[in-house]
Amino acid sequence: MTSIIKLHCLSGAGDESPPCYVLQIDEFKFLLDCGWDEKFDMDFIKELKRHVNSIDAVLLSHSDPLHLGALPYAVGQLGLNCPIYATLPVYKMGQMFMYDLYQSHKNVSDFDLFTLDDVDGAFDRITQLKYNQSIDMKGKGLGLRITPLPAGHLLGGTVWRIAAPGEEDIVYAPDFNHKKERHLNGCEIERIMRPSLLLLGAMNADYVQPRRRLRDEKLMTTILSTLRGGGSVLVCTDTAGRVLELAHMLDQLWRNKDSGLVAYSLLLLSNVSYNVVEFAKSQIEWMSDKLTRAFEGARSNPFALRHLHLCHSVAEVTRTPGPKVVLASFPDLETGFARDLFLQWAPHSQNSIVLTARTSPGTLARELVERGGERTLELTVRRRLRLEGAELEDYLQQRSRVSSNVKEEAGGISSDSESDGELEMCVVTGRHDIPARSDARPAGCFKTNKRHHAMFPCHEERARSDDYGELIRPEDYRLAEIVDAEGEIRDVPPAPPQRMEVEEELTEIPSKCVSSVRQVQIRANIQYIELEGRCDGESLLRVVAHAKPRAIVGLRAAPAALRTLAKHCESEGIEQIFTPNRGDIVDATTESHIYQVKLTDGLLAGVWWRAAGDAELAWLAAVVTAPRAREPTAEETPTDEMMSLEAGGGACAPHTASFINSVRLSELRAALAKLGLNAEFSAGALECCNGTIAIRRLENGRVALEGVLSEEYFKIRELLYDQFAIV
Repeated sequence: MTSIIKLHCLSGAGDESPPCYVLQIDEFKFLLDCGWDEKFDMDFIKELKRHVNSIDAVLLSHSDPLHLGALPYAVGQLGLNCPIYATLPVYKMGQMFMYDLYQSHKNVSDFDLFTLDDVDGAFDRITQLKYNQSIDMKGKGLGLRITPLPAGHLLGGTVWRIAAPGEEDIVYAPDFNHKKERHLNGCEIERIMRPSLLLLGAMNADYVQPRRRLRDEKLMTTILSTLRGGGSVLVCTDTAGRVLELAHMLDQLWRNKDSGLVAYSLLLLSNVSYNVVEFAKSQIEWMSDKLTRAFEGARSNPFALRHLHLCHSVAEVTRTPGPKVVLASFPDLETGFARDLFLQWAPHSQNSIVLTARTSPGTLARELVERGGERTLELTVRRRLRLEGAELEDYLQQRSRVSSNVKEEAGGISSDSESDGELEMCVVTGRHDIPARSDARPAGCFKTNKRHHAMFPCHEERARSDDYGELIRPEDYRLAEIVDAEGEIRDVPPAPPQRMEVEEELTEIPSKCVSSVRQVQIRANIQYIELEGRCDGESLLRVVAHAKPRAIVGLRAAPAALRTLAKHCESEGIEQIFTPNRGDIVDATTESHIYQVKLTDGLLAGVWWRAAGDAELAWLAAVVTAPRAREPTAEETPTDEMMSLEAGGGACAPHTASFINSVRLSELRAALAKLGLNAEFSAGALECCNGTIAIRRLENGRVALEGVLSEEYFKIRELLYDQFAIV
């Protein structure tokens, strides 16, 4: 059986926008990734909203925002409610990515696209899988099976293999790396052989990647020359993905005493740096065979990074004396601590800025990669400042008025509806009031209002203390300092006594967001050292030739890269090559002249069903009717209207009865014996009633009944008819 396969490209087609696709296999729809870049494109969200209610499952391939950044918004704001599948590292590290992304924006702006609760709610819906663990879909997806395979790009990165009915395999490989690295094994190429359809991320189809040895030498030369010259090095990397490869490599270099790097500081700066390293320590089994053997043999955790100091603010970096190397997020330099340090260090010629990834077009990092430094840029500087003076007074007064209004509403007297001329009054205090029903029943014939009255239990107030009896004071654990985008440190003063009742209710420090445009002169050494961990162009084309798919769809690539991929596929004899643009629908059905039709209620009402074993059969005669033209609304999913089958014309004309079953004469002989009729085989026929009736199988496979018309003849004929489903 052949499935109807369609791919709707919501994003990540014809350009380098984040990957997000709806893969339809018959009636089941997969959402392949749900990426969002630093631009937070809302046009993409509008398109995703039209598909949210029809999605049956989500498959996540990697943990960075490029592949799952819009998932919290889709779950928390759009109402995406379906199973989500990902590996354990994608689940763990994906949360770290989104926490860091949210906090980085919240530190400098009033970010409200999603909250941390949305992040937790989205990741709570994820079903965690292991590599090569197959899961069968249910309901509309009966017959579909998904299997995650190692991708080699990020920790837990996945190439999804989807087995469809009819021996059709679909492989979704947006980003992968076939080469082994320090902390990851490569992609298992042999597991993606001969798929019916290959959904391939072709971003690097025309990219020439430098050799790993030359790349590492360039990084080491930049670091050593900068540190010995009295400058610092900013390495712009991600939160919990490629930063693990960099951190492990640099920590190994710092351990080598001959390198001379022990005298300098190596820092990891992000909002979740401690959690990232701790999660990496607990996920060694997902890493390379070399690290796994080292952990099993010497019982030394390779991510017990002795020379890497974890930082969570720019102030901690500033307090670290001397030249230093800082791994900071994010690689696009649009937000986060990497941008803060860039604004501080770029004007000084002794410093170096190392860019490790080609981010989306239009970002600061991409512009620096393409045009270099040694120039003046006009950049928007955003920061969050603490309220002071009149602004703080106005904020506290407004907060006090809101608090007093809430207390009045909660502790005031509320009147209920009158019943039988009697006014019921109820005062509610405390957190857990016990409702009690009054025993007094008013006289009269009217229906009583069965209202509950609140009792007032005695709540014992206990002093909060730790296990050793020491009182817990929340003010001892307040944030001690605020660091703005320029690294200025401002201590948070304790709340004055007259405002204590208001300050206790504040969940965060009163602040405001300001932005300004600054002329930044770039004098630091700008170096682009590719550390993305993806296949280069030559390797990517070789993988395509080795996998030999029947059809291939080139995704998330510039037009030049797509042309290179299409030309290579034609030379390899691949039957179908699709290079869609954003918003296109690709019909990748393997067989031709296959259509989906729907049965109308009027047609099914006149169908007579006949039992045939565990199934029911019916004769259906109808005509194909084209769909009625109708403009879909903005909230509807843009799907192709299916043709329908309707009764009409000659569809209801009488037809010759069809006998459905393959009857064996031996089984028929046993059925005759139960009726008390003896039957024997003679010359390939079954003779009954002393040879007066014969049942034989003809050359065309049909069964013929011959003999003298008698009572036994009609019994045998009726028994023979019972062996078939007649429609």
